[in-house]
Amino acid sequence: MKNTLFCFLLLIVVPILASSVEKKVYIVYLGLHNNGEKTLHEIEKTHISYLLSVKESEEDAKSSLLYSYKHSINGFAAKLTPDEASKLSGMDGLLSVFPSHGKHSVQTTRSWEFVGLDEGDSYSWEKLKMGGEDLLSKAKHGKNVIIGVMDSGLWPESPSFSDQGMDPTPKSWKGICQGGVAFNSSNCNKKIIGARYYLKGFQNAYGPVNATEDYLSPRDMDGHGTHTASTAAGRQVSDVAAFGGFAKGTASGGAPLARLAIYKACWAIPNQPKADGNTCFDEDMLAALDDAIADGVHILSVSIGTAKPLPFEHDVIGLAALEAAKRNILVVCSAGNSGPAPGTLSNPAPWIITVGASSLDRAFFAPVKLGNGLKLIGQSVTPYNMKKMSPLVYAGDVVVPGVPLNVTGQCLPGSLDPNKVKGKIVVCTRGAGLRVGKGLEVKRAGGVGFVLANAKANGDEIACDAHLLPATTLTYDSGIKILEYINSTKNPMAVVSPGRTVLKYKPAPFMAGFTSRGPNVVDPNILKPDITAPGLNILAAWSEASSPSKLPEDKRSVKYNIYSGTSMSCPHVSGAAALLKAIHPDWSIAAIKSALMTTAAITNSLGRAITDAGGNNATPFQFGAGHFRPIKAVDPGLIYDTSYDDYLLYLCTAGPKSLIELSSTFKCPPNPPSTLNLNYPSFAIPNLNTTVTITRTVTNIGRPKSKYFFSAKPPPGVRVKASPSILQFKRIGEKLSFNITVSPINDPPVKKSEYGFGWYSWDGRYYHVRSPMAVYLP
Repeated sequence: MKNTLFCFLLLIVVPILASSVEKKVYIVYLGLHNNGEKTLHEIEKTHISYLLSVKESEEDAKSSLLYSYKHSINGFAAKLTPDEASKLSGMDGLLSVFPSHGKHSVQTTRSWEFVGLDEGDSYSWEKLKMGGEDLLSKAKHGKNVIIGVMDSGLWPESPSFSDQGMDPTPKSWKGICQGGVAFNSSNCNKKIIGARYYLKGFQNAYGPVNATEDYLSPRDMDGHGTHTASTAAGRQVSDVAAFGGFAKGTASGGAPLARLAIYKACWAIPNQPKADGNTCFDEDMLAALDDAIADGVHILSVSIGTAKPLPFEHDVIGLAALEAAKRNILVVCSAGNSGPAPGTLSNPAPWIITVGASSLDRAFFAPVKLGNGLKLIGQSVTPYNMKKMSPLVYAGDVVVPGVPLNVTGQCLPGSLDPNKVKGKIVVCTRGAGLRVGKGLEVKRAGGVGFVLANAKANGDEIACDAHLLPATTLTYDSGIKILEYINSTKNPMAVVSPGRTVLKYKPAPFMAGFTSRGPNVVDPNILKPDITAPGLNILAAWSEASSPSKLPEDKRSVKYNIYSGTSMSCPHVSGAAALLKAIHPDWSIAAIKSALMTTAAITNSLGRAITDAGGNNATPFQFGAGHFRPIKAVDPGLIYDTSYDDYLLYLCTAGPKSLIELSSTFKCPPNPPSTLNLNYPSFAIPNLNTTVTITRTVTNIGRPKSKYFFSAKPPPGVRVKASPSILQFKRIGEKLSFNITVSPINDPPVKKSEYGFGWYSWDGRYYHVRSPMAVYLP
C-alpha cells in the first residue's frame, strides 16, 4: 500500500517539479514589423495562436504569454520549456526563439561646465577652444524635447526634477504616469511627464519584489536611475554637493528644460547588496521600449549593457532601437564597463550612439603621508579625518588562514584577521570585489583607515567613493611606492587626510580604465564606440532611499552623489542630443550622430593626444571619434546621413538575412554591399591584405557655396586616398559622394598583426569634418 501511494505521488509531483524547473522566458522574434495598424489585442491573439501550437490548452497558452510587443519588436515573450521553444522555432514565419538573457545590467556638476555649456562659468576647456553662441540659449535649454530614460526608476522629489516655470506638457505626448508603492500621479509633473515600470520577467525569475529591496513602482530605491535622468535633463540647482561637501556647485543636466519619461525595467537582485548592481531582463526592457516608442519620446537614454556582446538577432536593445530608428527616435547607449580588455563593448548596432567614458578636469585630492615623510597624493570623496599617524599594513599580510594567494591583498569579505588589523591602516589592492566592499571589510576587522591601490589595468584612473572610514585611492605607481615603503621598514606608519575638491585638473579628459573597448566583434567593419563623454566621478541627483556607497551597512542618506561608469557618460550624450534636436528638429538621428562624431576632440586640455588611464595615447577603440563637443556639433558643416532603409540594406549583409526577408516591405538585393559601405562617420577594416574601396556620401548643411579638401593621417603601413579629393558644394542640402581607397604599404616595414589608427577629414574655410579609422594589418 505504501509503495502504491509513493508511486502515485511521484506521478503527480515529478511532472509539476519538472515543469517548474524547465520553464523559462523566451523571446520569440517574428522579424521586422508588418503589423500595420493592428491593435494590441489583435497582436496578442496572433501570439497566442503560435503558443497554442505547443501548449496543451488555450488557458496554458494565455498564462504563458508575458508580453506582446507592438512597437519595439515584432514578437512576444513567453514562458516555455526548452522542448516547446524548439518546436516553436521550427515554425514558418518565425525568425528566432532565444532565451531571455536576464543578464543586462546598468553601467555604472562639473561635466557640463567642462564641455562649455554652463552659462555662468568663465573657464572651460571647451570655451577656450571654441567660443561661439551659447548653445543652451539657442536650444532654449532643450525645451519640449522628450528624453526617455530606461533604468532603475527615479526619485521624483529631487530638486533636479522640479517643474517650476515650465510650460504645459507637449501635446504630442501619449504616455501615462503609472502609480504604485510610494508613487502616484502627483509625482509626475511638467518635468517628469511620464513614468512606468515593468517586472514580469523579473518576477518570473525571482518572485515578488521584496519591499525592503525595491519599490513596486517607478520610484528608485537604488540611485542609478535618478543619477542618469538628472545628468541628461536635470534642472539647474545651485549650492549642491555630494556627501561631505564634495564637488559643491550648481548641478544641471545637459538639457535642463527637456521633459523626462521614466521607464523602470531594472531591479534590485534579491539578497544582494545594491552595490553589486541590479538586473534588467530582456522581456521587461522590450516592454519598456515598446511603450517609450508609442509614447512619443524623441531620445532614449539607455545606460544598460551586457557582459558580452550579442549578435544582432539576440540583441533586444539593438532590435528595439532599429524600430525606434524607423520613427526617427535616437537611442543612446553606454559602451559598458568591461575594459580594458579588447572586444568587450555592448550595444554595437550602427543605429545606436555607443558612448565610452572619460574624465573631467576635477579631482578630489586626499593625500596619505608616510612615516618616512613621503606624501602620496590619492583621491577620495570621504570626509573623515585621522588625527595622528597609525600603523600601516598590507592586506596580504593580515589575512585569516585559507585565503587563496591570488586574492590575499584584495580585502574580500571575511578575509582580514581582526587580531592583526585592529587600530591599523590597511592597504588593499584593486581587482576582485567592490571598492566600497573593501573599505567595509577593513572597518569590520577594526581598521582605522583604508588605502586602495590601483592595479596596473586601472593606471591613473581613480573612481572615488564615499567610504565608511578615512580612505584614499592611489594610482598604480603610487600604490607600488606605498608597498615598497611597507617592505622597507619594521614599523611602517601613515596618516590619511580627508579629500578636497580641486578644479582645472590637467590633463583632461583621459579615458577611464573601465570603459569597454573595440574592436566591434559583432561587425568588425563598424568602428565602435562612437564617442566618449564624462563618466568618471560625476555628481548628479540620487535616491534618498539609497546611501552613497549602496552598501546595506551604510545608513547615510544623500540628495546628490558622485558615481562612475559609462552609465554616467551615456546621459551626457543624450542631453547633448536633445539640445541638437531642439535646434534642428528636422535632423535625422544619423545627422545628430554624425554631427557629434565629426566635431569631437582628440586632444586634451594640454593640447596633446587624449591618453588612457596608464598615460599612453588612447585609440578610437576607446573614444571612438573623440570627446564630444556639443557646441561644435550644432554647426558641423557636413553630415553623413543614413536612412532606415540604409540600415535594412546593411542588415542584408550583417545578417541574418532572414531578419529582413520576413519583412513584407523590404527585400534584400541578390548581392548586397559590404557593411563597410554603410554611410557611417568612421570605418574599420579588420583584415587589410589588398586595396579596399569604401564609398561615402556627405550632405552640405553648412554654407551654400563651399569647398572642402581631403586630408588623412592613416595608420602606419597604410595609404589612404579619396576620389574626388575636392568637394565643391553649390547649395545647402546638396549631397556629394566620394570613394576612399585604403591600401597596405610595406615601405618602410611596420609592425603587423595588430590594429593601427588614424583619421581622415574634409577641411573647408569654416569647418573641419573628421572621421576616425581603424585598420588591421595581417
